[in-house]
Amino acid sequence: MWDFFFALFYIHAMDRDLKFLEAFRKHVPTTAAEYCFQLWKEFPFNFYITKTRQTKLGDFRFRRDQKIQTITINHDLNPYQFLITYVHEVAHHRAFDKFGLNIKPHGREWKTQFQSLISPILNEEVFPKEILIPLKRHMANPKASSGADLFLSKSLKKFENNTSLEISLLADLTPGSFFELQGRAFQKELTRRTRVLCQELKTGRKYLISAHAEVKKIEKS
Repeated sequence: MWDFFFALFYIHAMDRDLKFLEAFRKHVPTTAAEYCFQLWKEFPFNFYITKTRQTKLGDFRFRRDQKIQTITINHDLNPYQFLITYVHEVAHHRAFDKFGLNIKPHGREWKTQFQSLISPILNEEVFPKEILIPLKRHMANPKASSGADLFLSKSLKKFENNTSLEISLLADLTPGSFFELQGRAFQKELTRRTRVLCQELKTGRKYLISAHAEVKKIEKS
């Protein structure tokens, strides 16, 4: 009887593992799928591929009342962005487990874990040169988001399957250009390091918007 229950559990475990591996094969470069699976296998967590979220690409959710924590990634990321985001979130998981809850979310402990976890796949077998060069530069001192790195963000954008010719990075528009963001119309003014001073056409109010924001260029009506 015990042999039967053990065999049944083993079948379920194999089925679960296969689903995880297939998910990685679908969403990350083929050469990195097995590595992503092993990161989960070594230190399991709940893993969900979610609908598009405008404010984040993925997240790590820690709950004190749960032994198994949760990582989520947006479903529509290109394979390279998905892979970077996945390792980014796994690094959070490892950092909190190793160093406790009092560390800064994107502090030294997380950076060390992120650098260590991405090192085995930081090569041309996984990433094309266009991404690998800015990614290596980014990983020397990783930021809270790859989107905060203009050069890396622009390189990753080239590999998006759904890139529209109408969509641009705010940084690429010339001063004085008009654009739409989240249904609101603006005019680009001055660039201040990583943010751009813009004026909303309807209200005349001025805002600092990330230079990495994806916007739709428009003509002033």
